[in-house]
Amino acid sequence: MSVLVVGSVALDSVETPFGKADDVLGGSAVYFSASASHQTPVQLVGVIGDDFPEEKLKALSDRGVDLAGLEHAKGESFRWRGRYRHDLNSAETLETRLGVFSHFRPKIPAQFQSAKYVFLGNIDPRLQLDVLKQVAKPKLVACDTMNFWIESRRDDLITLLAHVDLVTLNDAEVRQLTEKSNLVQGARWILERGPKTVVIKKGEHGAFMFTNSSVFYAPAYPLESVFDPTGAGDSFAGGFMGYLARTNDLSDASLRRAMIHGSAMGSFVVEGFSVTRLVEVNSADIEKRVAEFHELVSFNKSLER
Repeated sequence: MSVLVVGSVALDSVETPFGKADDVLGGSAVYFSASASHQTPVQLVGVIGDDFPEEKLKALSDRGVDLAGLEHAKGESFRWRGRYRHDLNSAETLETRLGVFSHFRPKIPAQFQSAKYVFLGNIDPRLQLDVLKQVAKPKLVACDTMNFWIESRRDDLITLLAHVDLVTLNDAEVRQLTEKSNLVQGARWILERGPKTVVIKKGEHGAFMFTNSSVFYAPAYPLESVFDPTGAGDSFAGGFMGYLARTNDLSDASLRRAMIHGSAMGSFVVEGFSVTRLVEVNSADIEKRVAEFHELVSFNKSLER
């Protein structure tokens, strides 16, 4: 089954201790699509300005991403410029120019409205709610958010929670949204407001998945070289949602496998700038890394006496 993603398409300029890249393909919908397209067809809804070099989108179209929902607007495209220090845990934003993205009002093409798997990327929660009015009967709706929306649109975000099945946040966002310092308590607070599943991303420390009946932890892959952490969370979400859409299985066991596929895709993207690694890897590479994740956490609980 295909997955519908609504989010940003941007041009990023990134500097890390290992190099720099200017005006490369970025944005939440881009990273998600490049990742999820390894598992299932992807339908993208976003907006670009008339200055956007469309040849950069070939990386997505070559992966079969359907760009019929990509709006072309008059004006400057969304641009972000940031810098990472040696710990690579967080970016220092040097410049953000929203351009046409500041007026983005998602319009879901008719052929996308029957999507069974929907991912609402990091946009205004009021727009995320509007997207849900344009899709028919999705089987799974997941959403992402960020500190800016938690601070400025908290009530709208809480309203949105009642309409989604799954939410992904990082640990700082959980604490900000729920006003709970303990992540377990924070996850329970979110579950009480509607979602069936909460995924808490902890960067280089892996990710937790909470449901009303279980907790699962996926470790981060121990990489020898990390070039650019930009888009790791969206790539994780793409791998996660892509796996669920491909298998069309929402059992607890399938959700756990989806966590590992998401973690695998998140580990690939940080090995290069932009979506370079995501478009280079193949199914054999992905399955090998998933198997390596299994080895990371596999153990015999029987104790020798």
